[in-house]
Amino acid sequence: MNARTEPDLIQDALDQAAGHHLSNRHLDALEEETIYLLREVAGAFERPALLFSGGKDSLVMLRCAEKAFGAGRIPFPLLMIDTGHNFPEVTALRDRRARELGAELIVRSVEDSMKRGTVRLSRPDESRNAHQSVTLLEAIEEFRFDALIGGARRDEEKARAKERIFSHRDSFGQWQPKAQRPELWTLFNTRLHPGEHFRVFPISNWTELDVWQYIDRERIALPSLYYSHPREVVERRGLLVPVTGLTPARDGETVVVRDVRFRTVGDITCTCPVASTAATPADIVIETLRADLSERGATRMDDRTSDASMERRKKEGYF
Repeated sequence: MNARTEPDLIQDALDQAAGHHLSNRHLDALEEETIYLLREVAGAFERPALLFSGGKDSLVMLRCAEKAFGAGRIPFPLLMIDTGHNFPEVTALRDRRARELGAELIVRSVEDSMKRGTVRLSRPDESRNAHQSVTLLEAIEEFRFDALIGGARRDEEKARAKERIFSHRDSFGQWQPKAQRPELWTLFNTRLHPGEHFRVFPISNWTELDVWQYIDRERIALPSLYYSHPREVVERRGLLVPVTGLTPARDGETVVVRDVRFRTVGDITCTCPVASTAATPADIVIETLRADLSERGATRMDDRTSDASMERRKKEGYF
């Protein structure tokens, strides 16, 4: 059988957008796996938490947790590490969803780590994104978390593709890619020594396309930034950099208004939108089929500094 071509895939997406119900079996299978993994975490660990930023992947995770345990019965808190430079639309939806589900929301701030002196910036305008590792490790120690559930996917970036679903971290919170445990026949070794913990990624096997198809099917509310809107931007190193108080235009740069959307919504200082007119999840499904860059590769300034930057940060305790 010949492989399906891009026009075939795009036509499938168009059919779905037009209301033709295609098979949802692959989404059902992914959802079932994620629910199984969430229940495994709840059963295997004493003090797990779900990393919840209010972004699309964590909202998908939260929907699966709601299906796994029921509203008001999610058996672990939601944890957010706030750089202080997050988009307000994202944090507002984060707070709203936690209230709606009756879930405990714990927020720990990089700014508090700065006040304690555990985070020190080399310059005032330095991105705080990488410094979240310190605040995260402090939160793990404060609450004695033994497992953190994250929404990372293997298709996002090369270093993430190396990671196991149950990713062991040592007593320093570090990830050792050559010391990961085998995961055969969906069996997971969750034994820990004192001070160690796991990062668990139940949507590892999802793709960006899967996420958007699931958002469309489940009618998951997202921050408005994910959809097309006019915004002032400048072109810089092949990216559209949003013009904000934290990311002003530089001398010689021309500010233009473009129709854009964000594929990922991290720290304002390192997250860029892409040109887009997609206003609905179905529109974004079609755009995603045509995309030739990963969402992080196309939108994250910090990931362009070095091919090994993400792997280095993960070894230091990053998400």
